[in-house]
Amino acid sequence: ELHANFPEDGVNEIDFHRFVLFVNHEYNDWITLFTELELEHSLAGDEKPGEVELEQAFIRMDWTEQFSTDAGVFLMPVGIMNETHEPNTFYGVERNSVEKNIIPSTWWEGGIKGTYRMGNGLAFDGAITSGLDIATTGGKAFVIRNGRQKVAKAVNEEAAIAGRVKYTGIAGLEVAASALYQDDLAQTDMTANISGLLSTAHIDYSTGNFRLRALYARWDLDGDVAADAEEQTGFYIEPSYRWELSDKYGDLGVYARYSDLEYYGKGEVTSSRK
Repeated sequence: ELHANFPEDGVNEIDFHRFVLFVNHEYNDWITLFTELELEHSLAGDEKPGEVELEQAFIRMDWTEQFSTDAGVFLMPVGIMNETHEPNTFYGVERNSVEKNIIPSTWWEGGIKGTYRMGNGLAFDGAITSGLDIATTGGKAFVIRNGRQKVAKAVNEEAAIAGRVKYTGIAGLEVAASALYQDDLAQTDMTANISGLLSTAHIDYSTGNFRLRALYARWDLDGDVAADAEEQTGFYIEPSYRWELSDKYGDLGVYARYSDLEYYGKGEVTSSRK
């Protein structure tokens, strides 16, 4: 994934943003390995811009046709993009700001997840995983996105509990809602105790060449946290239309996105509408 950015107020930049390798293996008809290894920003090492990351490495066991479990490192079951986030699955050079700063994608943890799928299109996910570890600023405020530990010697004093319900019983339609709770988001800071609840809801509907995506996400924080960081919210609405040019040249798509975002980042509350 190669990015070219030309901001009005900033430096023009070309960045080989990520290179991803998938290695999967079926041990038998009910046990499967899923892995994803990623190099970000082309060059990793001391004082280099990139990282080598293991985003997924889990064993899936299909106990029945309806029920399966994932154990290992997996993507959290929240939002639209966190589990499906490769370049041809979204519009724009960069991923949308709501699912970057509120959710925060791409977000993976280590633990175990169970999934139950009903015949009518309903599916339920439940997971217990490692959690965020967010450094506080003067014991009061912090940036959610910076709390991702990426399962690298992750502090695990407080686990996270996540659940999701999803409906795909109508062709072209996905409706889902999720919740994640962690009792202490600042688990290595002995001076602060901050609980956090993340709630999300989204719809993804496509008919013919038209598609509509809409998502709402919200953090509710309680404890030793600055008042202006207690509620961090965002939503976006994104209609799009895609033409199928040919087998050789692929598709051409256009989209519009309206978003409203309020989150605590860079030491202050940041609000934006686009």
